[in-house]
Amino acid sequence: MDLGLTGKKAIVCASSRGLGKGCAQALAEAGCDIVLNGRTEAVLEETRKEIQDRYNVSVLSIAADVSSPEGQRALLSACPDPDILVNNNGGPPRRDYTELDREAMIDGAIQNFVTPVELIQAVAPGMKERGFGRIVNITSLSVKMPIEGLDLSSGARAGLTAFLAGVCRQLAPHGVTINNLLPGKMDTDRLRGGFERAAQQTGTSLDDIRAQQAAEIPTGRFGNAEEFGQACAFLCSRYAGYITGQNLLMDGGLYPAAF
Repeated sequence: MDLGLTGKKAIVCASSRGLGKGCAQALAEAGCDIVLNGRTEAVLEETRKEIQDRYNVSVLSIAADVSSPEGQRALLSACPDPDILVNNNGGPPRRDYTELDREAMIDGAIQNFVTPVELIQAVAPGMKERGFGRIVNITSLSVKMPIEGLDLSSGARAGLTAFLAGVCRQLAPHGVTINNLLPGKMDTDRLRGGFERAAQQTGTSLDDIRAQQAAEIPTGRFGNAEEFGQACAFLCSRYAGYITGQNLLMDGGLYPAAF
């Protein structure tokens, strides 16, 4: 399917690996020029070369912390007029709410609420002027279904969701959409780290932990970055101009609700 994205420019935050990389790959496959972002230069360069060689599009990489003003300026300098913005950032570490101090809460809010809002503030005016824009925020299943120890991440991302519910309707008349992708249990480094913690705490093998958690999902498996990226690319496509303010769950049916 031709998504109508050939020649479009996309900034994909935190995209050197995992779900962000999946989104960058899918957008590159659709013909977008990509600006990648990550903190580890070696990994970032490997991803840049892989995507550029495979899809024959322009791929730039910016090694920076997207939560910092300096990192945001570097991204926007590399691509001052993006057609697509994929907001993504690492969440705060798993921690019981009783262990959170003010500094940790502020850092979590900056990572998963303030940063995406700042980037949207920066790119939305140009998108409005050009009459086209696609903004996709990678949030989490935990926005809808509490996950123990991820209260700070869930709260910040839920706040972002509510904040943008109004913003998206201001931008809709100008051809600019904002949607959220909510990953469930995806086969990423973060999920595998959770397996390791669970194995240490329970004395159960990693294979058994993995099998137990996969069995809780109606599809019987974990999601992957490739299918996640393709969903992102569709939300950015010419076919998704009538979709805005939505939360797309990608959880294999784990969230047990009809609405």
